[in-house]
Amino acid sequence: MNARLELRGIRASGRHGARPGEKDAPQPFVVDLALELGVAEDRLGATADYRGLVERVRRVVEEGSFDLIETLADRIAEAVIQTPPVRRVRVAVHKPNAARRLGVDDVVAVAERDEP
Repeated sequence: MNARLELRGIRASGRHGARPGEKDAPQPFVVDLALELGVAEDRLGATADYRGLVERVRRVVEEGSFDLIETLADRIAEAVIQTPPVRRVRVAVHKPNAARRLGVDDVVAVAERDEP
């Protein structure tokens, strides 16, 4: 069976940005995942581990440092697509501080990956 799973609002702090001072202190990021899964059986072990996915996303946000949130989104997608039974992932990275600074509702970068 093919299934779609979404995890929204994964919060983590990281040092990402190209503007002066953006990497001086951690700032908030919010990540949304949309996953396409191949689920063979009706049992917990046959689907994606939500906790493991959230931990993986937070690790990428917290441990890396990128100038572009586009790069951050791509690195998260790269990490998540390696998690069976994920077949396709869409990652949206929101940068609340940038949105606030610009006076807009949201600043978001999106990346997608298919299983290799």
